[in-house]
Amino acid sequence: MSMSLADARYFLNRMIGLLRRSLASLRTRGWQATWQRIRVHTRTLPAPRSAALYLPEALPFAPFSVPHSVEPRVSIVIPVYNHVGHTLACLRALAAHPPQVACEILVVDDGSIDQTVQWMPQVQGLRYEVRASNGGFIDACNDGVARSRGTYVVLLNNDTVPQPGWLDALLETFSTVPGAGLVGAQLLYPDGRLQESGGVLFQDGSAWSYGRFESPEDPRYSALRDVDYCSGAAVMLPRALWDQLGGFDTRYRPAYYEDTDLAFAVRASGHRVLVQPASRVVHDEGTSNGTDTQSGVKAYQVRNRGVFAAKWAAVLAQHPAVGSVPSPALLHRHQRQVLILDEVVPQPDRDSGSLRQYNLIRMLIEAGAHVVFVPTRREHAGAPTEALQRLGVEVWYAPFLEGIGPWLREHGPRFAVVMMVRHHVASECLPLLRSYAPAARRVFDTVDLHYLRERRGAELAGDAGLLRNAQRTRTRELAVMAASDVTVLVSDAERTQLQVDAPDVHVELISNLHEVAGGGAPWDQRRDLVFVGGFRHPPNVDAMHWFIGEVFARIRAQLPDIRFHCIGADVPQALHDLAAGQPGVLIHGFVPVVTGYMDEVRIAVAPLRFGAGVKGKVNLSMAHGQPVVATTCAVEGMHLRDGEDVLVADDADAFADGVVRLYRDEALWQRLSAAGLRNVADHFSLDAARETVRRVFLE
Repeated sequence: MSMSLADARYFLNRMIGLLRRSLASLRTRGWQATWQRIRVHTRTLPAPRSAALYLPEALPFAPFSVPHSVEPRVSIVIPVYNHVGHTLACLRALAAHPPQVACEILVVDDGSIDQTVQWMPQVQGLRYEVRASNGGFIDACNDGVARSRGTYVVLLNNDTVPQPGWLDALLETFSTVPGAGLVGAQLLYPDGRLQESGGVLFQDGSAWSYGRFESPEDPRYSALRDVDYCSGAAVMLPRALWDQLGGFDTRYRPAYYEDTDLAFAVRASGHRVLVQPASRVVHDEGTSNGTDTQSGVKAYQVRNRGVFAAKWAAVLAQHPAVGSVPSPALLHRHQRQVLILDEVVPQPDRDSGSLRQYNLIRMLIEAGAHVVFVPTRREHAGAPTEALQRLGVEVWYAPFLEGIGPWLREHGPRFAVVMMVRHHVASECLPLLRSYAPAARRVFDTVDLHYLRERRGAELAGDAGLLRNAQRTRTRELAVMAASDVTVLVSDAERTQLQVDAPDVHVELISNLHEVAGGGAPWDQRRDLVFVGGFRHPPNVDAMHWFIGEVFARIRAQLPDIRFHCIGADVPQALHDLAAGQPGVLIHGFVPVVTGYMDEVRIAVAPLRFGAGVKGKVNLSMAHGQPVVATTCAVEGMHLRDGEDVLVADDADAFADGVVRLYRDEALWQRLSAAGLRNVADHFSLDAARETVRRVFLE
């Protein structure tokens, strides 16, 4: 495909932006760190790799045991009729990788005449239930569920091999997705190709297995999604809902379309039907009844399509016409589709900007929007990417994302809103959006005013070259704002600044977004000091050099047993060297879960001497009832008052005195703890931002 003018401009802008940021990085980070950042941006991306499929070896039968609980939360119902080899493979997979949740496994024998009747009683922990006579798949499932004891029930074909973690991923969906009623697994062929990631129904009742024969890692099929139906080969639903709906409709006896009918009934009852690709199950399609719809039980598939179409005619009238090709645009046609463009996917356990973005995405999904995330670096980030997919975010990456321009050319028209994160991403992508998504509202998320942060850092360093760079950043950042429909800021202080620098820009405020966690441990059970912040952010590096080098010794002179916990990824060696000569300083580096430090350490410090935006480290501590001693820069635009919500000091002696005073004064500590919790609830919680999010993205 030839390169358009918009594509060429994107490539040129991207290369120029990378060169500019590299030159600035040389001044602030040095050549080694800069070279590493250049390599990240220019390296060839490997194809994403999923774990190899688990397929148990076909060994001669010998007794073994399967997971079993006398008080199961989940009942796995496996209807069988002969094909004992498949049943053994299924049970061996369940035994090899037992679920975390308490479960029971029922094999419901619908009249087998092979070795099923000899071998199943020898499987320890298995509930082997034999039906009085053969009645077919529907009757076997209804009978099996009636005998189950779990709060949730899973229907699992015997010709499946569940993959590790499959059951827990299904169950987790019910606790994380409001209104979930039926959740199905992603089905794979034994060779690893995708068999189905949910199903699509057309107006005549015919079906399309979405993603059939494609890669299961394709972004179109890898995210949690509402679907028309899920194959009954591996589905979970609450037992109470199954009973309410009466189980499988017996008009479809002996089999076929009963699972599709159940999905429609679940949705008609006000619940959602979803596919969870994090749950992977290998399915040897056609084992029981073959694939020939002209004869045998399989012929009921043709007959039952007519039965189904007549029963659900009014609903099916709203479905796509026969001949439509399912695509993300078609499947999400009833939702407002929002595209987010950023360099990488958010990692909310590493920085406050990522946490804000992650919580914004959660809010959009909860409001009914379909969110698509495209990282311009085209990287699959592993666990952070999978976390978004579990939320229901359609995340694109190489090799399926060949380039931003070609992707927007294909997908751009489906978006109502496009949010560009950070000015260099926006300046690169704006020409493409004008060409390929002309109807979309263009939202520019500054994260913070980069030119303001750069200018303050240059002034602190007394570096005229950095000051000139900051002025160039200002020019580019304001140009992006002028070309965008809405500019999103994080603080009132920045909004005030823009009233002077760019009064005509349409500005909205969406600050840091935090859950209010609560008070944590009381004052007398807390010890020490803590700082949390990633060290790819120059203001954090400077803050720690100042605090460890000039402030902490003053504190320790008055509190000789106190320790300081420094937490954050990518700690530079110079900071390790500085800390090595300071008793009581503990450099922890990256800590995946910092909750313990928020709930058990007495005071957080935020000694930032330059920066911009709102400081997530301050919000995070206050959301846990942990008081903060901070500089004026660190609390800028955060609605905080010195002595009432926070203690503020800007020189080493005053900062140390504030820490010692707060550390010793329980009454002051209690007052600041309560005030911090109120501040987060009033200004930095998800509820505080809902109206602005609705106005910017959903109207």
